[in-house]
Amino acid sequence: MPNFFTHPDFRKYFANTSWLLGERILRMAISLFVGIYVARYLGPERFGILSYANSFVGLFTAIATLGLDGIVVRELVKLPRQRDKLLGTSFLLKVAGALVMWLMILIATFFTKNDLLTNTLISIIAFGVIFQAFNVIDFNFQAEVKSKYVVRSQFVQLVFSSFIKLVLIFNKLPLIWFAAVYSLDALFLAVGLVFSYINNHGSIKIWKWDAKIAKGLLLDSWPLMFAYMSYLIYAKIDRIMIKEMLDEYSVGIYSAAYVLYEAPLFIALMVAKSVYPILVQYYQKNKDRLFELYLELSSYMTLLSYLIVLFIYIFHESLIQITFGNNFGEASKILVLLSFGLIPMFNAFLRSSYMTISESQKIILYTTLFSSIINILLNFIMIKKYGIEGAVYATVLTQILSLSLLNIAFEKTRVLFFIQTKSLLLMGIWSKK
Repeated sequence: MPNFFTHPDFRKYFANTSWLLGERILRMAISLFVGIYVARYLGPERFGILSYANSFVGLFTAIATLGLDGIVVRELVKLPRQRDKLLGTSFLLKVAGALVMWLMILIATFFTKNDLLTNTLISIIAFGVIFQAFNVIDFNFQAEVKSKYVVRSQFVQLVFSSFIKLVLIFNKLPLIWFAAVYSLDALFLAVGLVFSYINNHGSIKIWKWDAKIAKGLLLDSWPLMFAYMSYLIYAKIDRIMIKEMLDEYSVGIYSAAYVLYEAPLFIALMVAKSVYPILVQYYQKNKDRLFELYLELSSYMTLLSYLIVLFIYIFHESLIQITFGNNFGEASKILVLLSFGLIPMFNAFLRSSYMTISESQKIILYTTLFSSIINILLNFIMIKKYGIEGAVYATVLTQILSLSLLNIAFEKTRVLFFIQTKSLLLMGIWSKK
């Protein structure tokens, strides 16, 4: 790590990371507190229904994103003078993607056994996705390494959202109001991003549509869209299959454990986003240094995952008791089993960045599509045999397969498999090679 810390651009990236880290820590703390309070108020069954509705919408959000996120950041880094065309084009593409997503969700609900309340929750949550088109502003600030402007908007949105949820609990309002908060979140974040962009770059009215750029973006992004869709299937399908094969109560128990499991993942996401621009530069100028940096960062993140898993193993019962309470006591064992999935997640946290930079989107598509199919099969077999724990086994096994083992199947990603294997042994910490 000393070589990384002495890089001439380190202070710039560290400052960017500091803003992200501060916002993520604050978001994690507030979201955990308010989210747990919401879960306590709703109870396992109603919390399970809300989690199911959110997961159902999540299955289709890849259509709204169109896989553009990393591609747009990459192009903004490479072609900053094309900013207005890139932002305008990607914004309209995302709006179109959201409309298609709505249509597909409407069709999909006819093939479920959901009651009117559940489908209403799904519709309300899906409505907020249209506002996520304004996330292209976030991509611009990522490319410029100026995340502090996004953080400010996210902080305002976080405070507003948390306050509204507490008001809903205080007034003992029904479940449907909690679903509405998802849409309000997206709306207020969009307003904040627009305000930040106007203050720093001028009006969004100068954004332009460019058919040639749109074609180029979609040619690069469509594999990522299907890859993200496949990822969402194996990330969200567990809760959907638990509801179909078991009940809403089981979804609530599983979702409570998942809330605590995914809390540490913000660290990997924050670091990956912050170093993305420097990875782009290294890929273009010094690939050997890129792989050295990959090994160093992956080793430290893997070590961190070991420590987190150990902490959860020791304190899992207390964590559930203190947070969700007695009604969610069954979630403690689920939390321990889920925590082992943090190791492949932290170990491979740069994989997606590298694949995007090296324009290996089709490999991402193949691996995630295969993994999603395997995950569905594993969930079907294991939930039937082991109940909620079966969904955990399916999730962790799929993560190991998709994030690590499948890398050896492709020549272009084989180097990642060996780097990740070395990182499991923490070789990037105690050895320079």
